[in-house]
Amino acid sequence: MVPHLVTALTGPINELEQRLLDAMPAIERWFRLEWMEHTPPFYSSVDVRNAGFKLAPVDTSLYPHGWNNLSPNMLPLAVQAAMAAIEKICPEARNLLVIPQNDVRNTAYLSNLAQMRRIFQMAGLNVHFGSISPDLKKSVALALPDGEAIVLEPVVRTKGRLGVKHFDPCTILLNNDLRSGIPGILEDLHEQYLLPPLHAAGSVRSSAVHFKCYEEVAKRFGKLVGVDPWLVNPWFEKVAAVDFATDAGLQALTQGVETMLAKVKKKYKEYGIKEKPFVVVKADNNHTGLGTLALRDVRDLEALRQKALARFTLARQGTVHDLVFQEGVLTQERMNDAVAEPVVYLLDRYVVGGFYRVHAGHSDTDDLDALGSSYLPLAFAESNHLPQAGLRPGASAPNRFYMYGVVARLAMLAASYELEATDPNAEHLV
Repeated sequence: MVPHLVTALTGPINELEQRLLDAMPAIERWFRLEWMEHTPPFYSSVDVRNAGFKLAPVDTSLYPHGWNNLSPNMLPLAVQAAMAAIEKICPEARNLLVIPQNDVRNTAYLSNLAQMRRIFQMAGLNVHFGSISPDLKKSVALALPDGEAIVLEPVVRTKGRLGVKHFDPCTILLNNDLRSGIPGILEDLHEQYLLPPLHAAGSVRSSAVHFKCYEEVAKRFGKLVGVDPWLVNPWFEKVAAVDFATDAGLQALTQGVETMLAKVKKKYKEYGIKEKPFVVVKADNNHTGLGTLALRDVRDLEALRQKALARFTLARQGTVHDLVFQEGVLTQERMNDAVAEPVVYLLDRYVVGGFYRVHAGHSDTDDLDALGSSYLPLAFAESNHLPQAGLRPGASAPNRFYMYGVVARLAMLAASYELEATDPNAEHLV
């Protein structure tokens, strides 16, 4: 089950939410059966967009960094989930080595590591932090404003194993997305559990593969609960080898945006939606640094091309990349008049909390995961009055976090399909 949480929205429950609440027993059974067949990622976070008329994930991270943004009230739930995950992977586990990002100068990121340590220590593990940064030659203690400290130790590689001085872990947890590539020191660790697996690394992971898996999950879910899968699924198309510096590249951009806009406009007309559709353009692989760019009209394409050229030139990574054209999902959520979006955190197959990402300087179509964002934890509701299935819309207590949790678990299930499909050691690809 997903906890009843306070959200920013207190209005009537909309039709989609009521449908999910009415189908709750079937939904929960369906998830249980799925997890009997598929292994969820060890941990993940999902950015969710609530447009009012549709609710969909727009990004799924397999290396979540914002554990410090969760409400303290959620800590017991996260600890229980960690216990279940560890028992399933390695019941006799004693030592956990966390591999953080190479650049740990950000205080918020250090607070994230401290919260992770708290969760796994309470789950019964000894936790050390081992850095794979070639610049770290000796242990260093990094102080946090609350008086805590994170000790970073240089990793030590022996045959088939990775650890730090005087600490030999049975499990290694990556909190480093390896966006810049997979270092050899992490390869061929056959004697230890490495989570997530290396084929989940940001340098090789494909957005198109993930959302293709999500599309399949959404279709099956829509059939289960009797809703149009589009209501929980952002459409996408992949275009390979787009060169921003050429006329052919601009033509590919134009065609990709026009095709997606036309498709979404038709769907909006079917539902009587008056909003103006938009398309989000992003690199299929997120190590490029392109980010996300929202377009409402093909007339914006030249600005997009120039922006992309400037970014790629600055990064010295060339101009040819595979792109994903994704249906944009606006957000109708607001916190103190600033646009917001829920981010749901999951550990194993359990929803363990989340927060609102808020950005006062951005619009309802912008990517909110940007400089200037703030975070407001989602907390337990003071009332224990839960939404009641079968009641008319608006008669039951608002609990949109159940919807958030359902959509986030759909994305997590898609991630499990994705990891199975891309596993280089799998006998049969799915």
